[in-house]
Amino acid sequence: MIRSERAAARGFTLLEILVALFVLAIALVATARSLGAATDTTAALRDRALARWVAEDQLSNLEIQHAWPGLDVKEGDAEMGGRSFHWSQATTPTPVASMRRVEVSVLLPGTTSPLVRVSGFLELPAGTVQPGGTPPGPNLPGTPRP
Repeated sequence: MIRSERAAARGFTLLEILVALFVLAIALVATARSLGAATDTTAALRDRALARWVAEDQLSNLEIQHAWPGLDVKEGDAEMGGRSFHWSQATTPTPVASMRRVEVSVLLPGTTSPLVRVSGFLELPAGTVQPGGTPPGPNLPGTPRP
């Protein structure tokens, strides 16, 4: 009987405790890495959301001003949500002479890869004569010009 009581009170060996601590350490490291990755992902998503707002603001400003931008590239800086961004606005023609395509790319300062690209279309404001005297209206292939 003395032997069975002694065996029941014995507990864990040092080796068992070391194995348990090793398993726990691996689990904690994995948890810390996944939390770090989640934090990085959240920051990247926040930057992309803010960059999209910057691009949409640029397009909205053109619409509000009833602007007819030249066929060129413009650049500028903007701040949104406490972050600084650099934007580039490229205006290109469309098959319809009275419309222009505007693509706004937004990136973090000092980087070359855009976080977001947003495209929009602007219509020639009413009463505006296009450069070269072209009257406003559709310019589709096969459509006679007045």
